[in-house]
Amino acid sequence: MDDPVAAARPNSALGQSGADPSATHARPGKIARHLTKALLFGAASLFSASAVIGQASLLPADEGIEKEDGIPVTDTLTKEKCGACHTADAKGNLSRISWVRTTPEGWDSAIKRMVRLNGAVLTPDEARHIVRYLADTHGLAPEEAKPIQYLVEKRLVDETNIPSESVRTSCGACHAFAQPLSWRRSSAEWKNLQDFHVALYSQADAQYRRPANDRPGAVFGTTEPIVNKPGTIPVTSGQVALEYLRKTAPLKTAEWTAWEARKQSPRLAGKWLASAWLPGKGLFYGTFTVAPGAAEGEFKTETALRNLADGDVLSAPGGGLVYGGYAWRGRAVPTGTPAAPGAFNQPLRSTMLFNPDRKSASGRWFWGDYQEFGYDVTLTRADGSPVIGAVWPASLKAGAKAQTVHIYGDAFPAGLTAKDVDLGAGVTVTKLVSAAPGEVVVTVDAAADVKPAVHDVAVASAVLAGALPVYQKITYLKVTPETNVSRLGSGKRTPGYAQFEAWGFDVGADGKPHTADDVKVGTVAADFSVEEFQATYYDDDKDFVGKLSPAGFFTPASDGPNPERSGNRNNYGDIWVVATAKEEKDATGQPLTARSYLVVTVPAYKRWDNPAVSQ
Repeated sequence: MDDPVAAARPNSALGQSGADPSATHARPGKIARHLTKALLFGAASLFSASAVIGQASLLPADEGIEKEDGIPVTDTLTKEKCGACHTADAKGNLSRISWVRTTPEGWDSAIKRMVRLNGAVLTPDEARHIVRYLADTHGLAPEEAKPIQYLVEKRLVDETNIPSESVRTSCGACHAFAQPLSWRRSSAEWKNLQDFHVALYSQADAQYRRPANDRPGAVFGTTEPIVNKPGTIPVTSGQVALEYLRKTAPLKTAEWTAWEARKQSPRLAGKWLASAWLPGKGLFYGTFTVAPGAAEGEFKTETALRNLADGDVLSAPGGGLVYGGYAWRGRAVPTGTPAAPGAFNQPLRSTMLFNPDRKSASGRWFWGDYQEFGYDVTLTRADGSPVIGAVWPASLKAGAKAQTVHIYGDAFPAGLTAKDVDLGAGVTVTKLVSAAPGEVVVTVDAAADVKPAVHDVAVASAVLAGALPVYQKITYLKVTPETNVSRLGSGKRTPGYAQFEAWGFDVGADGKPHTADDVKVGTVAADFSVEEFQATYYDDDKDFVGKLSPAGFFTPASDGPNPERSGNRNNYGDIWVVATAKEEKDATGQPLTARSYLVVTVPAYKRWDNPAVSQ
């Protein structure tokens, strides 16, 4: 299926007609919207109980015949409900099911498709039970889930991990590349999936049959272009993609084998320190308290966070489930009435990955019709030993004197002195202002010649690595996200909003921007505006796509034909979002600026989402 972003932008040609995607600005690229791209390996990244082979196979006929050992299905209800079509063998395998593994969202999509297309009859409780069982026993190892976590966290990213154009054509033209990588399949199942796409989606056949012009070096051992000899059948993009997925995402992996041996029940009850960044709002800190739920792997939660800049409080009871021993899916409903679509106290869903040692977790708590709003969350377990959860303010400037620094945590010991607090070389703790089990306040001096770096912060035996950026000067900005998507909306279609921030950077010791030693200092006060992304003559997108507030919040225009626009066109288009720093200047005394690329496209008339996995 064609990229809906590109389809919604018929007047646009990226990087042409006056566009200047220089190294210091966000360069427009392929934007992966995981929920609203269509189905090449999306909702169809599942399986069918009956083999669907509609057109000529790309490889020999026996490529779809199962030759590998499967993963037996032992759950009684799963065998009862799925076994009518997925036949069992002598080893306890169910056809198709025993040769695939995926995320809770993947299994949820599979079951929904079985109900809608194949007539499976399930109650909601039965469906939830089967998803829980399969995600636990036929899921991903943590090491396999982490690289594609952005997919289930509903993040908008530019995917830079696609190994070649041939693979992109086959596996990333219609949806996020993370979609196929969220599955593990036997060699035969990857072939069956490809044939299924050919049968169900006519455009997939055309994409697969395009001649390949490159191969991923990790698969074929060479990065040289493919040269088809005269008189031979050309190697196709479909063949290249199939070989890549067979090697990259096989059914049995070392990570999966190791995790199956060490997997334990998720013992998460207790207090966790939560540090949460909400774009446009800043840093929240507080506690995330977990209590056992009605069944194993189910939990009740209480979230209590405070914004460290303005004092706003988020209080939210909720609950969650853990799949596979580490994969959290939850919900929470904050107290109070949200004032606006981007308000911080909206009902949220949460997706987190708990580390195997169950001492920390990270993920995203999100909301919005397009999941466009969300907290970036880090949890640290408060197990009775001294631990640091957050530091405020978020950065320290060289030469600062008597700067007050708050260090938040748990179980800080009594009797602390200034010597027990360490903020790294070049930063001197001059006074211990106060000390409590959950917060230490100190004043510090930063040497004028301190080297730009991200410092660790220590209180007695507790250390928070990379907690405090120390900088000389903010020398350039970045607008985040560097590429973004907003969706038009009206009374019938909820708009897809966008929030932007301006981040300041110090070039670091080498004095060169955009290198490894640059220091990400923090957000800076900036005024936001829009500029035309000049894609064609007389381009006028910025006049119609929507409104951007000075604080960086974008509200899209309504959808539908606009009689005030040339050709009665819809209000779609692409623009630059520009941030101009209020205080930071460049070498010539001009305000620092940066920009981000924004596509404003039509509503998503179909949605692919799995809210049921969090309840």
